Amino acid sequence: MLSRLLAHGDFLNLSRFSPDAVKPQTLQLENGVHVHIIAPGIVAFCPQTLNLKSKYIVLSSGVHGNETAPIEICDDLVKRLFTGSLVPAHAVLFQFGNLDAMAIAKRFTEENMNRLFCGAHSAGEGRVNDERIRAKQLEDTMAAFFADAGDNAEKLHYDLHTAIRESKNEKFAVYPFLHGKPYSREQLSFMKACGVKTILLSESATTTYSYHSSLNHGAHSFTVELGKVQPFGQNDMARFEEARNTLTSLVCEPHLSLDDDLSDMVIYRVNQVINKQADDFELYFADDTPNFMDFKQGDKLASETGAKYFAEQDGEAVVFPNANVVIGQRAILTVVPASLEYINV
Repeated sequence: MLSRLLAHGDFLNLSRFSPDAVKPQTLQLENGVHVHIIAPGIVAFCPQTLNLKSKYIVLSSGVHGNETAPIEICDDLVKRLFTGSLVPAHAVLFQFGNLDAMAIAKRFTEENMNRLFCGAHSAGEGRVNDERIRAKQLEDTMAAFFADAGDNAEKLHYDLHTAIRESKNEKFAVYPFLHGKPYSREQLSFMKACGVKTILLSESATTTYSYHSSLNHGAHSFTVELGKVQPFGQNDMARFEEARNTLTSLVCEPHLSLDDDLSDMVIYRVNQVINKQADDFELYFADDTPNFMDFKQGDKLASETGAKYFAEQDGEAVVFPNANVVIGQRAILTVVPASLEYINV
């Protein structure tokens, strides 16, 4: 395994197709970089020396197994770090989330992993499936990684995804609920550098991975949607060039120079979180309606036994609509425009 990793950096393929060969170990590359192989799909790289300005970066991808573009971006970074063509300036942890779902080209095998963080993996019936077990493992390895950072180091977590459906705004990010803490202008500038110019401000606690890292580790965190789901090998990687280049610079450069002009950013805040409560939940718009399609006040969005749901104001838009979620999970998120003044950066 080791010779294959050092020659080709083929960590993801080994993790997917020969997971029993991926054993926990620590090694040092010829360039002095320390590599910590933690588990299949989980590996960290640390430069020879870290200082007070060093960042601790977590890049997670594949929490949904069919969201392939971010997986391919991170796979390429890992290969180049293993082979020495890239040298990290900061500590970076890569987590390829749902290896089993990747194998069957599905979002998940039994349960949506991005609803299983903040301890949700152990709630109710407990860790009864692979997604719940893996979510706990991701949390634990993140906690151990950030524990090495100390109190003053900058901690970053970008949970990288692609969306099920088309979007009027192709790339967007969800900024998790900060419980009154200010939003970061620098982080918004970083999103812009990644080609992500639409930001959704969450206004409630969730069980997503980015909310977990923000709440429990004080990390600057985002759920980043980089485009639309495609099979492995069928992504037009030119569409992800800004994100790929900016993430590479983040890992390898001591400091990033970012454009702090946010005038072209589009900001939304969450207005309604509509959870499915009955089997007959039905959307009142076409299945191919893109994310960020806006509605007029009073337009009917969905219905189910005992409830009807309407747009509450003009310009209210839908994001992540999915009538096929299990009862109790979010079926529609609605958002409304917000200003930079609103977000207090």
